[in-house]
Amino acid sequence: MQIIRYPSKEDWAGITERPAIENAMLRKQVGKIIADVRKTGDRSLKRYSKKFDGVDLKKLAVGQKEILDAEKKISESLKLAINVAIENIKRFHRTQVEDIKKIETMEGVVCWRKPTPMKRVGLYIPGGSAPLFSTVLMLGIPAQIAGCTEVVLCTPPAKDGSIHPAILYAAQKVSVTEIYRCGGAQAVAAMAYGTGSIKKVDKIFGPGNQYVTAAKQLVQMDGVAIDMPAGPSEVCVLADDTANPDFVAADLLSQAEHGPDSQVLLVTNDATLIEKTIKSMNAQLELLERKEIASKALDNSKAVLMTDMDDAISLVNEYAAEHLIIASDDAHRYGEKVFNAGSVFLGNYTPESAGDYASGTNHTLPTNGYARAYSGVSVDSFVKKITFQQINKQGIQNIGKTIITMAEAEGLDAHANAVKIRLNQC
Repeated sequence: MQIIRYPSKEDWAGITERPAIENAMLRKQVGKIIADVRKTGDRSLKRYSKKFDGVDLKKLAVGQKEILDAEKKISESLKLAINVAIENIKRFHRTQVEDIKKIETMEGVVCWRKPTPMKRVGLYIPGGSAPLFSTVLMLGIPAQIAGCTEVVLCTPPAKDGSIHPAILYAAQKVSVTEIYRCGGAQAVAAMAYGTGSIKKVDKIFGPGNQYVTAAKQLVQMDGVAIDMPAGPSEVCVLADDTANPDFVAADLLSQAEHGPDSQVLLVTNDATLIEKTIKSMNAQLELLERKEIASKALDNSKAVLMTDMDDAISLVNEYAAEHLIIASDDAHRYGEKVFNAGSVFLGNYTPESAGDYASGTNHTLPTNGYARAYSGVSVDSFVKKITFQQINKQGIQNIGKTIITMAEAEGLDAHANAVKIRLNQC
């Protein structure tokens, strides 16, 4: 981990930069995969599964028997944990359902907005070295609450062609309707355009590596809706002298173990905390099964010493972290000054992993600085909000002159006439 002491504002851009491969090359590679899938459909999906996942697939769809058998393959303690997480996530996300509110903007003119669920949505669930069954909950539950009737899940298979049983169990619990053995950019392309096995969806959700993110961005340019450009995971810890260095070290490592392209950032006004955190992190690192992955991520990571907490908060807002932990006894006060972050974790006893799994908030969040403009996934992500208006005879008389004046000022006579013809018959 690189230590940066008292950087000038001119250096902040470099500090907040994310690790990435060359963008033009990435888009070229992903664009070729997308074109192949559009041209040859299932054959491309199977070919890329063999190339990238090392598996020779006979069929893409996961059958009902395999889904039901998955429940027997996971422990009772994991089932209980998943069920507790489901209830917490549901409890939080149900509060996001909006009632229809009719507003009379003037006498006789009534307007309202109605949320309508998308019919068919696609969920991308990362597999690889860490099968993220928790992401099934984070995407499937808001889709279920929103009322989506067709929920498609794509995830990379293991080398024997199987899907991790916890992913299948979680999918069954949240009413996923179709599951396919398909990962990477090719899965995004399949959901975007359809193949023989996979019908295209209305919107694609889910995090992934840089290839998955690039695929989502490319299909979005072609008119396919996506949730957000959610790429490699990241965490920023904002800490003062009341932080516990062992806790901070554990939080940094919890993100570093996601993948070698993940990034962690520590920002503090306490030099001693940096020293103690790095010492603790080195000790904890030795105990991790994913030590090599975490070590590579730490090569892209930084600890930044600032002169005071006001400057530290400014840098944190510039970074716009996916996950922001405020490790301080004064976390609420600092939190009030945060305006760029995907999800914020307040205080020394709120680890980011709580939000990843079971506290109730969603863990599908904007990365790579997109938290400046994007929100995390919610029930809103799975609905369209259609506006309605109704005007009676009194209403058209009240608002008519306003509409006519504005339409004529824009030179749109037919617009004005649509009102005049009604006024003439009132």
